[in-house]
Amino acid sequence: MFKYVKAAFNNRWNLLAVFTGVALSVISGQPDVGLPLVLAGETAYLTMLASHNKFQRYVDAQEFKAKRVERSQSTDQAARRMLKSLPQSSYSRFKKLQTRCLELRQIASDMHQPGGDLAPTELDSMQLQGLDRLLWVYLKLLFTEHSLDRFLERTNADAIRYDIEQLEQRLARLGEGNGSPHEEKIRRTLEDNLKTSHDRLDNYAKAEANHEFVQLEISRLENKIKSLAEMAVNRQEPDFISSQVDQVASSMLDTERTMNELEFVTGMGQFDEAAPEMLTARLRATEG
Repeated sequence: MFKYVKAAFNNRWNLLAVFTGVALSVISGQPDVGLPLVLAGETAYLTMLASHNKFQRYVDAQEFKAKRVERSQSTDQAARRMLKSLPQSSYSRFKKLQTRCLELRQIASDMHQPGGDLAPTELDSMQLQGLDRLLWVYLKLLFTEHSLDRFLERTNADAIRYDIEQLEQRLARLGEGNGSPHEEKIRRTLEDNLKTSHDRLDNYAKAEANHEFVQLEISRLENKIKSLAEMAVNRQEPDFISSQVDQVASSMLDTERTMNELEFVTGMGQFDEAAPEMLTARLRATEG
């Protein structure tokens, strides 16, 4: 309730009325009479407006809009950071697919409005939003692939296996001791170190397996996006295009889950599903 009262109070017309009432009370020379009236009127106004369902919905909508803009800005910044960090081959691959979608959009526009500009129609906007969603996943896949490449290059699996072998040998030798408190402390340290080494090796194997999976998903999604962009040229059916985009997006759930599990490698965390605009407004990072 407090946020509704706060919103009602901060309304500029309410603030003007309050300040005017206070000023008139002071100027009149009878603030002891005027100020209580202003306070009573303000209390009644705030109680009535803050409890009104329509006003509450308006406040909630404004709050949601502000949060959505903030999340959108955060996602856009993350997308630009990803693009800047990609190797040239991955960057060019993304640019090529993005340009392909834009070219097909221009073809569709010329077919239905020869000589016209690219002012988005309702249908066009729906298609673009869908392609933006998929391009956003595509970019995250490219970034994940790049992160896995770096992780695999910098992690020596043979060295980890060697460490495991050495630790196991030390533990085996320790088993021949007298079981003193000192030996037990050493044993616990070695066992913990051995567990950590096994975890590292498991992470490496997981990253290696997911690297192949991500590469296959990149190719699959790239082909899907091309197909949807080509479909948009010939089929002016909003429901059909949207359903196709939703089907592709649903098929990427396992992929999204995999990318979330690989946060320890990518460091990109989990972003809001609202995709940045990659076709209607090219990311500034792609222009530089």
